[in-house]
Amino acid sequence: QAQLVESGGGLVQAGGSLRLSCAASRSIFSPNVMGWYRQVPGKQRELVAVVTSSGTIRYADSEKGRFTISRDNAKKSVYLQMNNLKPEDTALYYCNVKAVSYDYWGQGTQVTVSS
Repeated sequence: QAQLVESGGGLVQAGGSLRLSCAASRSIFSPNVMGWYRQVPGKQRELVAVVTSSGTIRYADSEKGRFTISRDNAKKSVYLQMNNLKPEDTALYYCNVKAVSYDYWGQGTQVTVSS
């Protein structure tokens, strides 16, 4: 089973930016979907953005225009550039890689946006 290691979370003021990174510990069979989800206490985990092996991207409506997802297949990595952050973006952000035969999750990286 592959491990996903996330980095890049932290504390930032509203309007600031962060870049999340997620790298797989070993090769992962393609095709697959790599993406980011987030969760706040007491609520369900929700989609932030996903990108397929072929480059198709989907964003949650609240992130369109502010967040950019990208992937580097050679580095087994997925990234999330977050701009113009808002306090409501505060959450634990999880990296995910899934396909027909597997569904891997990272441990999460905390993003806190102060007003």
